[in-house]
Amino acid sequence: MPVISPSPSTSDIGARDARAAGGAEQVPPSPASALTPADGLLDRHGRRATDMRLSLTDKCNLRCTYCMPAEGLDWLARDKVLARDEIVRLVRLGVDRLGVRELRLTGGEPLVRADLVEIVAGIRANHPDLPISLTTNGLGLDKKAQALKDAGLTRINVSLDSLHPDTFAQLTRRPFLDRVLRGVEEAARVGLGLVKINAVLMRGINDAEAPALLEWAVSRGFELRFIEQMPLDADHGWTRDGMITAAEMRTLLERDFVLTPDPRERGGAPAQRWEVRRNADPATVVGTVGIIASVTEPFCAECVRTRITAEGKVRSCLFSHHETDLLALLRSGVDDDAVVRRWQEAMWGKPKAHGMGHTGLGDADYVQPDRTMSAIGG
Repeated sequence: MPVISPSPSTSDIGARDARAAGGAEQVPPSPASALTPADGLLDRHGRRATDMRLSLTDKCNLRCTYCMPAEGLDWLARDKVLARDEIVRLVRLGVDRLGVRELRLTGGEPLVRADLVEIVAGIRANHPDLPISLTTNGLGLDKKAQALKDAGLTRINVSLDSLHPDTFAQLTRRPFLDRVLRGVEEAARVGLGLVKINAVLMRGINDAEAPALLEWAVSRGFELRFIEQMPLDADHGWTRDGMITAAEMRTLLERDFVLTPDPRERGGAPAQRWEVRRNADPATVVGTVGIIASVTEPFCAECVRTRITAEGKVRSCLFSHHETDLLALLRSGVDDDAVVRRWQEAMWGKPKAHGMGHTGLGDADYVQPDRTMSAIGG
């Protein structure tokens, strides 16, 4: 299980964030206590987190092979998960006190929360201009898209790895492709911003579908984003050689398309974007595609994300072995200043890359976190 930090002093923050495994950073004593809210969520490498990823639940109604075992996981009890008012409070502190500029609600599968619409509405009431997006597997989205739009949701990301029912069922262990597609179509119909589709390519399973997925997306005005499979699976079966790399993805797509770098600034976005032109008409841009290459083309130096798990723990890095508990603090009755300080301390200890002092997913000194992606929040 992850190491959960108690309320730290500034002298022990460095020890808290150094890993016992190989590759750990030697963290100097932290001046986090000297940080002011104006410093925001600054880390010791000079990065400042402005993109908040907040998980609403660890539960999911799919069993994707690259995420969790067929039998699922041991879900958190309801009283261990952030309540609606606690979620709204954390977002308020992030935005009003710590410089958060965009919010992504994640899971697990956030649509399984019965109070999801109320959560979005509560956040929107405090922050009329905040971009609020949602990452979902799309199951049930057709029934909630309009209500989420009305509540103030800005945009949607739908995970969809295949357009073939049998392949979809093989990857997710559920025969629900038609339901996911209905959800995507409804999200587009009600105007949930630019619909983004996230796809993980698995060697020998759905990698040959890459061009067809892109054609389907650009023909509907969606932005497809291919994601390198990361070592966050429950079975710990990931291997560097077994994954489809970003370079391979581009080669697959160039069978049917011309890809040229998107001229817009990437900033801290995880996806490298490419303008898409069909080979048959190379003069016409028909859309864009993103490739998130966390393994082979890491972007850790530009990371601007802060993550909070469903049980209210800050993960300064997706691959971290350490977490800092905010939920216990919230429920202890402390004031906002105390929560802000703890959050800043957690982010000050953010590792340089991939939970270590260097990039290197798949390197000999990399140690996979115990938590899977569904338990962390995307």
